[in-house]
Amino acid sequence: MRPPAVDVAGLDVTRGNRPVLSGLDLKIQAATVTGLLGPSGCGKTTLMRSIVGVQRIDSGRVTVLGAPAGSARLRSRVAYMPQAPAVYLDLSVRENLHYFARLAGVGQARVAEVMATVGMAPRRDQLVGSLSGGERARTSLAAALLGDPALLVLDEPTVGLDPVLRAELWGAFHALAAEGTTLLVSSHVMDEAAECDALLLMREGRILADTTPAVLRRRTGEADLGRAFLSVIQTPA
Repeated sequence: MRPPAVDVAGLDVTRGNRPVLSGLDLKIQAATVTGLLGPSGCGKTTLMRSIVGVQRIDSGRVTVLGAPAGSARLRSRVAYMPQAPAVYLDLSVRENLHYFARLAGVGQARVAEVMATVGMAPRRDQLVGSLSGGERARTSLAAALLGDPALLVLDEPTVGLDPVLRAELWGAFHALAAEGTTLLVSSHVMDEAAECDALLLMREGRILADTTPAVLRRRTGEADLGRAFLSVIQTPA
């Protein structure tokens, strides 16, 4: 069996004297799309920052691709897409990606590849500031993909997108996983849980369930995953 892409044990994080994550234990299997789901403010972003290696932790262990999170050897293997698109509004799609390609040390042929992957080739010469929110998100995703990361961490990448664009992005996520990339995708929209291979359900800084959509439905007897999540929350520990 392949080792997990991410292995978290006993993770505690405090921010502003307030506990945000408390004793988290979890594993994320390689080449899967894992959904990190829970209400806003439950600690999803803090957990993702811990996995990427940019969050100061109080205690515990976070191992990513066999190395401590934040290790220098992981810089070219882990990509992070924050919720706000991290691209320049006054540059075109292609200019943004050419710039980030130079930072990533990859050739210009890779720019064309990632634009095609996220469906932004027809908009290559359009200023990012004139794009829709979904197109900006896809441009930001293309920038994250430039280095061909082994682990892709996406913080609410589909927020505010229409159903068609959301479906297109989820299709791209599964295509990447099929090619060997591990994806961790956060969301507070429970109907997106059905798109995931595995689920991590969070509330108030804790993992309530490490499961799959099918197992969650069987466990709760609920076909609707939103109601299934509520059932998990309401079940006494």
